[in-house]
Amino acid sequence: MKFKELFSVSKVFIRKPRYIFPTYKATIQTIKICDELYKKEHHNNGKENAFRHALWNYLICKKCYHISGSVEVVRNWSDHITGLHEKLSPNEKLAKAMDLHNNRIGQQVFKEDDNSTEEIIALIQQKMEQAVKLSEEKFPEGIQNKLVYIED
Repeated sequence: MKFKELFSVSKVFIRKPRYIFPTYKATIQTIKICDELYKKEHHNNGKENAFRHALWNYLICKKCYHISGSVEVVRNWSDHITGLHEKLSPNEKLAKAMDLHNNRIGQQVFKEDDNSTEEIIALIQQKMEQAVKLSEEKFPEGIQNKLVYIED
């Protein structure tokens, strides 16, 4: 990470220091689950990557909710921190748009579902089956609740 990027991330965590560890734990848990389920496939731009982004945002919200007690506050936090990740990561424009969309799907799942993590994993895997393949930056109509991906 470059100094400017590190500074940007530090500023965010200085404002919300109590979210550092829950966000970190959510990130580690997400990678562990995705490595177990999908090996290295979740690092590509397929359905497995869509799953990872949705799960990551769900887990950030879930772990930070114990601190704030507000669904909207943790949804905004998750959106902000994962949006910053997209801003700082070297990604093509379509891949960034895909990731941001799938991040919001995970936040939406958190808002609507109060199930166990195992049940949420199954729910997001069901969403993978109905995921929409993108070929351009303009998203087709009617995919607000669907995961999106770029490559098979």
